[in-house]
Amino acid sequence: MSSDRYAVIGNPVTHSLSPAIHRAFAKQSGDSLVYTAIEAAVDGFEARLVEFFDAGGCGLNVTVPFKSRASAWVDHRDEYSREAGAVNTIRITKEGFEGFNTDGVGLIRDLERLGWPTTNARVLILGAGGAARGILGPLLRASVRAVMIANRTPEKARDLADEFEGVGWTGLDKVDGVWDIVINATSAGIDGEGAIVDTGRLQNAYCYDLYYRSDGDTPFVAWAQKVALGASDGLGMLVEQAAEAFRIWRGYEPDTYPVLQSLRRRV
Repeated sequence: MSSDRYAVIGNPVTHSLSPAIHRAFAKQSGDSLVYTAIEAAVDGFEARLVEFFDAGGCGLNVTVPFKSRASAWVDHRDEYSREAGAVNTIRITKEGFEGFNTDGVGLIRDLERLGWPTTNARVLILGAGGAARGILGPLLRASVRAVMIANRTPEKARDLADEFEGVGWTGLDKVDGVWDIVINATSAGIDGEGAIVDTGRLQNAYCYDLYYRSDGDTPFVAWAQKVALGASDGLGMLVEQAAEAFRIWRGYEPDTYPVLQSLRRRV
């Protein structure tokens, strides 16, 4: 009897933790499934999607740089993927291919795990790219008090803020005010300088990096830990968004804590 087939597709995808995460979820649920990683050529993404599902595949996770193209490819999208313009989870149904974006849900659940309250929170998002766009919808539904997008190019922050009601915008060098949660959605926080915004904005705030590194803290987390009330990378968000994808596919709610603890020991 063959197992149901799932995979993560991206470029690059060699170092993806998704296979380990979903195999752990399958072990919890007692499900028999195969989960692999598929590296697609940048000009061959859609062909690989068709190939996977034609061969009997049940569901896919989609990672960079293909999330927006996956959004255009599916037949139906959920509310979060429509807002984000990006799909990171695909399942096949009788009605066609359904696309979901579980990134924002993953973030909210990890903030809950950390005990960082979002209700009435003033949230500052650093960056105005796809990572920021993917979390805005769920954040705004989490009863936050205010959301501000700060970007090196203020006009890009303005364009993104204009798509969501009640969201403010500014330049990274113009950020002022007091914030409860500061979220790094820039790649600079993982590849370059951690000090993205004025240090004073981090005092009395919890700082979250959407990214993580396998060799220790991201520069943003290392910097924030010196000033903020608390700081965390995005490994928990990765596990939580995967758990939501698993629930969408299998109807099972995984226990994420032991999986996250196991990954912490690995990375």
